[in-house]
Amino acid sequence: MKKKSLIPETRVKNAEPKKYDENWIIWAAWADRITFEEIKEKTGKNESQVIKLMRKNLKRSSFKLWRKRVNNTSIKHRKKFKIDRKKIRKKIRISDIY
Repeated sequence: MKKKSLIPETRVKNAEPKKYDENWIIWAAWADRITFEEIKEKTGKNESQVIKLMRKNLKRSSFKLWRKRVNNTSIKHRKKFKIDRKKIRKKIRISDIY
């Protein structure tokens, strides 16, 4: 019988892969908090290369869902994310006044 560890084990549904290989790129592309710019910094692959990799490795329906999600969210690009953040902050400031 295996001895239990005193340190609790944290289980995550989609844990981060160890290396910056194809599996990590796919994991990072699915993660909303990781931008395409960060993927390029860590792996050297730009957005179009990531899209080709996702198209090659995912099922067609999964790829379509991912593309739809990426196109609708502005989080995957830093510039769009910063612009949307500024808009939200302006709305909050205006609503605080009234």
